[in-house]
Amino acid sequence: MDERYTHGHFGTVVDSHAERTAANSAAFLLPHLQSTDVVLDVGCGPGSITLDLAEWVGSIVGVDAAPEAIVRSDHENARRGINNAHFQIASAYELPFDDASFDIVYAHQLLQHLAEPVAALREARRVLKPGAILAVRDADYGTMVHDPHEPAIDRWLELYQELARSNGGEPNAGRLLARWVSEAGFVDITSSTSTWTYTTPAAVESWRLLWTSRLLEARMGKDMVSKAMATGEQVANLAAGWDRWAEAPLPFFAFLHGEVLARREH
Repeated sequence: MDERYTHGHFGTVVDSHAERTAANSAAFLLPHLQSTDVVLDVGCGPGSITLDLAEWVGSIVGVDAAPEAIVRSDHENARRGINNAHFQIASAYELPFDDASFDIVYAHQLLQHLAEPVAALREARRVLKPGAILAVRDADYGTMVHDPHEPAIDRWLELYQELARSNGGEPNAGRLLARWVSEAGFVDITSSTSTWTYTTPAAVESWRLLWTSRLLEARMGKDMVSKAMATGEQVANLAAGWDRWAEAPLPFFAFLHGEVLARREH
């Protein structure tokens, strides 16, 4: 199946990715880091997590298949003045590194978008040293809940699941990580979960803007129309549902992330 990144790289999409930090996206990994570790961040996006992790380790490389993501990463790296991180364009399926090069491979919100996640994990295993750590974290869209009830958001979630799968991905990846990691040949597999919750005015507005812009301006809405999943009017109604949710008193939105730590066998 051909892969297509469901979210695209529209400005608000990349801006939201740049809000991710080691604290909110890699807390399950942080206790295992050592100051001498050589780390690979696969699917690094704009590099915000990568550069946070750089403060914990000896060196880190961020790779992403999207050139625009690497440009954004390089700019942020220059702004922060971090000298033990660098970025390059690469596919998760063909990492341009020798066997047994890294102490840790980390991937955040990557596997849900891949048609062959186990193949990517096997490639991660190849570049890990014997006994080294894999750390992966992915959302599970099937766990999304919101209040007050908004039928348009229910419908958006149905269409998102359909669209993501048509693009080769698996939007409920969070619950499948341990299985995929096992199939890729890793051992000592430990699973955990954590949540992202949107309740403060700033968080609610950021979450609303993220999805309305994806529907009305970025790739998502256009793809729903081109694949005959919805009409332009229906896409606009989905976006209006996000507005109604955000404008309600005390809006709530939350969902789970699956997290897995594992090791390459010695």
